Amino acid sequence: MPLLIQILTPFPKICEGVLGESILGRAHKGGLVQFEVIDLRRWATDKHRTLDAPPYGGGPGMVMKIEPITAALQELRRPGSKVLFMSPQGKKLDRAMALRLSKEEHLVFLCGHYEGVDQRVIDHLVDQEISIGDYVLTNGALAALVVTDAVVRRIPGVLGDVDSALQDSFEENHLDAPHYTRPEVFKGWSVPPVLLSGNHQAIAAWRKEQAMEATRAKRPDLLTAKR
Repeated sequence: MPLLIQILTPFPKICEGVLGESILGRAHKGGLVQFEVIDLRRWATDKHRTLDAPPYGGGPGMVMKIEPITAALQELRRPGSKVLFMSPQGKKLDRAMALRLSKEEHLVFLCGHYEGVDQRVIDHLVDQEISIGDYVLTNGALAALVVTDAVVRRIPGVLGDVDSALQDSFEENHLDAPHYTRPEVFKGWSVPPVLLSGNHQAIAAWRKEQAMEATRAKRPDLLTAKR
C-alpha cells in the first residue's frame, strides 16, 4: 500500500494546489502516495464551526481547542499511524527525518493556526513535533507542505532519475555542485569547459571538488556533522 498522507487543517485550500502540481501531483496520480486534505472544522460542534478560544491566563491571540482535534484524530488514527504536529518547538526537519518518514504507512499532519493548540494536544495526542526552521509561520499547513515534499521525493519511483536524490544537497554531508545548461555562453558568461569535455571521470571529479568548495564556504558545519 502506498503511503497515506493526511493534512488536517482549518484552511484546506492552502494545500490543494500544491499537492496537485509537479512531482507531488505525478506521485499521487501514479499511485505512489495518497493525499487527503481534511478540514478540521468538520469536527467543530457549534453553529459557527468554532475551533479556537481565548487562552487561560490571558494574553494576545486565540488558541485552538482540544475537543475538535481529539475527535478528528480519533476518527483518522489507525494502526501504524503517526501524528505529526508542525511546531517551532519541534525537532528540525533534515534529510534523515524525511527518509524515515517516507517509510511510514500513514502520516497525519496536524496544522496549527492562531497562537497554536491547547498544550494537552501535544502532550497526549501527538507522536512527534516537527519544525522546518527557527521562525514562525501564519499557518502550519505551509510547513506541512514543505515536509510532505521532502518526504515524498524519498519514496522509490517518485523521481524520474533514481540518482537524483542521491545528488541532492546534504546527502553526503555536503552541498550540491553547480549546474549549467544551454546556452553555452550567455552575456559572456561561459559554462566551465570540463562540463563540455565528455570526460565523465573528469566531470565527476570536478563536481565533487565544487561541492566540497561550496560546503566549506557556505556550510562548513556539515563537514563535521554526523550522518
